[in-house]
Amino acid sequence: MFNAASVPSSSPLSPDNSSGAVPPLAGYGWTAELDELFAPLAEAGLVAARIVRVDRGQCDAVFADPDTGELRTVRADTRQVGDADMINCPCTGDWAAVDLSAGLPMPAVAALLPRSTAIIRKVAGKRSDGQVLAANVDTVVVAASLAAEPDLGRIERFLALAWESGAEPVVVLTKADLVDDADFIRADVEAAAPGVTVLVVSAETGEGIDVLRACTPGTTAVLGQSGVGKSTLTNVLAGIDVMAVQAARSGDQKGRHTTTTRELVPLPGGGVLIDTPGLREVGLYGGEGVALAFADIEELAEQCRFHDCNHDSEPGCAVLAALADGSLPERRMESYRKLQRENDWIASRSNARLASERLRKWKTITKTMRAAGGPLKR
Repeated sequence: MFNAASVPSSSPLSPDNSSGAVPPLAGYGWTAELDELFAPLAEAGLVAARIVRVDRGQCDAVFADPDTGELRTVRADTRQVGDADMINCPCTGDWAAVDLSAGLPMPAVAALLPRSTAIIRKVAGKRSDGQVLAANVDTVVVAASLAAEPDLGRIERFLALAWESGAEPVVVLTKADLVDDADFIRADVEAAAPGVTVLVVSAETGEGIDVLRACTPGTTAVLGQSGVGKSTLTNVLAGIDVMAVQAARSGDQKGRHTTTTRELVPLPGGGVLIDTPGLREVGLYGGEGVALAFADIEELAEQCRFHDCNHDSEPGCAVLAALADGSLPERRMESYRKLQRENDWIASRSNARLASERLRKWKTITKTMRAAGGPLKR
């Protein structure tokens, strides 16, 4: 085990200004800005690492060997950081400060660096809590299979999730070798994804793969339902079979949930890709993602006569006019309203939860002061 206290002040993460050397973790997304953020932690004897996967209070993380500068993977305990909130707990893609000398049973994650972006969804069921899926992502690939008719409403939902993360979304229509009308389908998807690049690819024939590589520099996360070919795309982009895959069911083209964890995979040309399990539920967690995913409707709304128009029956409503002349599909408007209602519900539940937490905090303070004979004691 390494002695983290021996980490030199000129960390191997930092480029040597005299030689122009590339930091060992540069291929994983390390930047000069991260170097500055990590400097105090390096002085404390901690080592920077990027979390590859998380599993039951532990994680695998890649780091630069303090002695040789070579990249290695360490298994570390994550229970010292984060809390019960699934948003703040360590996740795949996080940059972490690892204490290699933490002792038995293994090294430990001592701190997480601030995230530049985070993909957060509402947890399944009626709870309003959030769950972070991946962190520090530059591009979100929303994958949908051409082997079955793409669900435009679900694609819009994934796009809202992607926009909300702060990353750049790209829609990738997979399995192009199985259909003859890929361009026709792409036109429908483009109408549901204004301002978003839509690619048609085939892992079988290689169609569109080079363009996809060019569109996914840095850190890319792949989202989509099970069976759309996310792990197959990961294997093609990585150049080797790093993820297990199974054929989709022939009857409905649904997947078999082969991928069960979120895993970060290095790519041969630089950058990394985070493969994710298929998502059955894509609950939104509030924010501006819906407005960005439906930028066309938001632009129409700015032309309404009244700034607080509900697009219901108001005179001079540009949105209703677009619905009437067919330039705005009814399906898309219904999807927009549905996701807006979800956002409003999340906001109301979040506000109620914050109010409840504040009340509980003040009750605890009051109880403590009374017990201590403070000014609140009668």
